[in-house]
Amino acid sequence: MDTAHIPDIITPAIPFFVLSLVIEGFVVKRLKDEGRDVIGHTVKDTAASLSMGFGNLFVTIFWKGVAFAFYTVLYQLTPLKMSPGPLTWVLLFFGDDFCYYWYHRIHHESRFFWASHVVHHSSQHFNLSTALRQPWVTMTGTPFWAPLALLGFSPAMIVIAQSASLLYQYWIHTESIGRLGPLEWVLNTPSHHRVHHAANPQYLDKNYAGVLIIWDRLFGTFAPEVERPVYGLTKNIRTFNPVRIAFHEYAAILKDLRRPEPLRIRLGRAFRNPAWKPAEQEASPPSTLPA
Repeated sequence: MDTAHIPDIITPAIPFFVLSLVIEGFVVKRLKDEGRDVIGHTVKDTAASLSMGFGNLFVTIFWKGVAFAFYTVLYQLTPLKMSPGPLTWVLLFFGDDFCYYWYHRIHHESRFFWASHVVHHSSQHFNLSTALRQPWVTMTGTPFWAPLALLGFSPAMIVIAQSASLLYQYWIHTESIGRLGPLEWVLNTPSHHRVHHAANPQYLDKNYAGVLIIWDRLFGTFAPEVERPVYGLTKNIRTFNPVRIAFHEYAAILKDLRRPEPLRIRLGRAFRNPAWKPAEQEASPPSTLPA
């Protein structure tokens, strides 16, 4: 499928990503010299994150055409059409951010979707390279922006809005920037996103924001940064192998689906909250002993 006509503002930003990683490395070193409690980079972890990022770019080359075609079909079917203009872009900004919030939240609350998104949370470090630790199974996100096409936003505009949101979210993956005063009430900031990447019990499943933190405040998923975040998963995978990082949760789901349990329980393990466990009596296979 020809993807040359699809807007791409991510690939041209790659040199900026590389330069900013180098700058952050020097900043973190200086903060450590000053006695600040920051984790910084390690070679293996950063290399794993970059590997995941390049893998994601490769997958996107093929999938973005499918997603664009999907939005195009919906756009052609709907009687609604948004004419390009400043107000349309403002509406799209809020619409895209709202879609991102629910995409992100559901990718935490359903294990089927979490299997893709867990990649982004698999590092026990938090720096700009973590932003590049992206999934290789990107297909699960496409349906969440379908409402925008049905509302009459053109596919090209949707793709640009998606990419602009991702670019914004790059800089908030850092420990080098503290709180930002009044902006903390409206925007997703490094402080808010440190909470999101933390495995501390009070921080789990909080701060799903893309650009605006208002959705978390409205829907009860906001938590401020209080205690020092501990990054990673509640059960860390402890590997730098990109293939294992990309697919470990899918392998775990397949293993659970093979359990000798009722179908309802196995489907629950696959599609309910990643932390969901069936009641012990439900999970146990029926007895084969005579009554």
